[in-house]
Amino acid sequence: MNKKLTVGMATYDDYDGVYFTIQSLRLHHDLDKKDVDFLVIDNNPSSKHGEETKKFVKDKIGGKYIPYTDSNTSFTKYKIFDYAESDYTICLDSHVMICKNGISNLIDYFEKDTSNQKNLVQGPLLYDDLKNISTHFDPVWRGSMYGTWATNKEALEKNEPFDIPMQGMGVFACKTINWIDISDKFKGFGGEEGYIHEKFRRSGGRTICLPQFKWIHRFGRPNGVPYPLKLEDRVWNYFIGWLELTNDPNNKIMNNIKEHFYESMNKESVDKIFEESVLHHEKAFNS
Repeated sequence: MNKKLTVGMATYDDYDGVYFTIQSLRLHHDLDKKDVDFLVIDNNPSSKHGEETKKFVKDKIGGKYIPYTDSNTSFTKYKIFDYAESDYTICLDSHVMICKNGISNLIDYFEKDTSNQKNLVQGPLLYDDLKNISTHFDPVWRGSMYGTWATNKEALEKNEPFDIPMQGMGVFACKTINWIDISDKFKGFGGEEGYIHEKFRRSGGRTICLPQFKWIHRFGRPNGVPYPLKLEDRVWNYFIGWLELTNDPNNKIMNNIKEHFYESMNKESVDKIFEESVLHHEKAFNS
């Protein structure tokens, strides 16, 4: 029989994050081991962090540990849905903590109304001061990203689920069988925000902020990021993702992507990435 919930994450040399994220969940949430699977996909299993992560996940908590080296990107975390064997799945970064009662409120949300089963559910980001909150991303370009942190105070005060255009993907949940596959052409890091939300809406679901599903995220990385971050990869991802959705190289959002990155990159480089993404899309679309 399926378990009720999978709590899954991907990691790359972040044993400390995995440890504290999972232990926080086990200490502060009423998680019945019979109903919950912990699942960790390790993108660098041969490292010292990987060795400790494997010991912790397999030996200490009896979770599922999956070494994965086929590719090295932040999109590895979405492969959690390939391995989850549960009614619902929470995917979170390996340096996130979910606030008290967040998981029980999430399950209640899904199960109290069958019309919620196709929805992508996220919660408000609680900042390090534990006071300020962002409920969603506004669909605005800024700082080499599509999406800026924003807060719907009026909706938040009602303490009821509400629709959002998009949100950072540090934590999200859905009914496992209703996960939508994302492009396997994405590279590196970033660019999926908004794209994933639109795919859920097009599949008949809604993109929801559940006020009781709050979370905090460790943004600081004093030792740096151990995996490569290339702006060119993110630009590629934006083009590839939105070409998939629009099937139109002349769509307005394509021009928006170009114009935004012309400000931070060489124009010829942006145009080249665009041309390559169009060729790639056309080949995939016609195959």
